[in-house]
Amino acid sequence: MAIPAEGKKAPAFTGTDQNGNKVSLTSLKGQKVVLYFYPQDDTPTCTEQACNLRDNFGALKNAGFTVIGISPDAVAKHKKFETKYQLPFTLLADPQHAIIDKYGVWGDKQLFGRKYQGLIRTTFLIDENGIIKKVFLKPKSKQHTEEILNAWKAIG
Repeated sequence: MAIPAEGKKAPAFTGTDQNGNKVSLTSLKGQKVVLYFYPQDDTPTCTEQACNLRDNFGALKNAGFTVIGISPDAVAKHKKFETKYQLPFTLLADPQHAIIDKYGVWGDKQLFGRKYQGLIRTTFLIDENGIIKKVFLKPKSKQHTEEILNAWKAIG
């Protein structure tokens, strides 16, 4: 499935967070959402990205954003990741790729010349009406909050 385009309605989903609670996109209607997909908990780049969002969480919250991270990791692994890095936002487990496939972020990757299938790091900014306003196909993990806030300002 292709990555949903900017200006389109974000695909609906329901997932289980690091505390075992169900979270759905429809329950977030009326909120701006940073929906970020990342390959794996506790790996260097994923940790950089999560910590950047954590360290700037106040700025994101002040801008009205709800932050949700999604990876194929299990609920228990998300809980360890959240605790280890004191992450103040929701992490959804998607080991069956139900949400990942809806957003088209599973595909061909390459590392050191080896090709394989994996999660493609991607972030979606979704407005209060559930419309995708911005897609980051290659987010900068160390400057991700800055990217998000600058993009939202540009959107107006």
